[in-house]
Amino acid sequence: MTSNLHGLAAAGVSVWSDQISRAMLDGGELAKRIDRDAVTGVTSNPTIFAGAIVGSSDYDTQLDELRAAGLETDEIVKTLMAEDIRRGCDLLAPVYARTNGTDGFVSVEVSPTLAADTDATVAEARDWVKQIDRPNLLVKVPATAEGMPAISRLIGEGISVNVTLIFGLNRYQQVIDAYLEGLETFASVGGNLARVASVASFFVSRFDSEVDRRLDEIGTEAAAELKGRTAVANARVAYGIYLDHFPGERFRPLAALGAKPQKPLWASTSTKNPDYHDLLYVEDLVANNTVNTMPLATIDAYQDHGDPAPEQFDSEDITGADGVLSRLGEVGVAYDDVVETLETEGVDKFVASWLELIEEVHHAETEG
Repeated sequence: MTSNLHGLAAAGVSVWSDQISRAMLDGGELAKRIDRDAVTGVTSNPTIFAGAIVGSSDYDTQLDELRAAGLETDEIVKTLMAEDIRRGCDLLAPVYARTNGTDGFVSVEVSPTLAADTDATVAEARDWVKQIDRPNLLVKVPATAEGMPAISRLIGEGISVNVTLIFGLNRYQQVIDAYLEGLETFASVGGNLARVASVASFFVSRFDSEVDRRLDEIGTEAAAELKGRTAVANARVAYGIYLDHFPGERFRPLAALGAKPQKPLWASTSTKNPDYHDLLYVEDLVANNTVNTMPLATIDAYQDHGDPAPEQFDSEDITGADGVLSRLGEVGVAYDDVVETLETEGVDKFVASWLELIEEVHHAETEG
């Protein structure tokens, strides 16, 4: 079966769903989207699970069983999540096999409350790997300063990682360095590099939202000309950094041992501004060996009116994107401050969702 999304996949983009739920699994929706919509992966986060678990009765039977077993609230939540992630991994196992372990992944997130604790992040990531026990699992670790050594240590143990909440180019360089350092460590102990995978998740639309707000405050004509352009520019320049490193002098000997490039992943790709084209962060970010993780509504929109044969952006587009980012400083927007603000807000939002999820499940438990 062919579709607009199959055309996107043919251009080198892996289409991932940014949500998973018991309803999607039980009702066969995820299986259908893998077949019909060229979906080859799934990501999840605390916000998505909070909506799925608290906002439906789909988990009630298992919730009752886990409560009866005397589990603590956080363990109940993790058990519910693990069940969905494990089933998603099994559905995508054929994709993982067909692509020799380069696609077909499902991601689960380390508790965002641990974002500033390297050791605790590593420990929980190990626990997720043991609990889910699937080769096509990616453990999500935020790209905070404390996350960098955690990423390196986990890759060095052969654990595949989805590095999440990346906003800035300097941080992205650190993420690549952490990945390569981890691969080197794993190689030094005789690890099989071919079974390790990683993606680097750039959050796209949030960048435009924050920058556009600042451009509006500046209010000049030069500032207005940059609205809606900087998020795509940021991602394109990031892809240029990816091309510099994969393949690169440091990566080549690792590749000879079976290592895979760390794919750039475009996250938060639904447009927040209704004045922008609904597929802006999909059609303008077509590049080989990338991932675009989309809400179901964006997947449906691409099926309906997306370009069936999209063109990849090229080196000239990357150069132009670098010029767009340079103009930010010229009009008075501090790039580093934008990035710092977005990283802090991103962690805070995920922490709030996680705590809300724990509280709601605990409340339901005590009420029951």
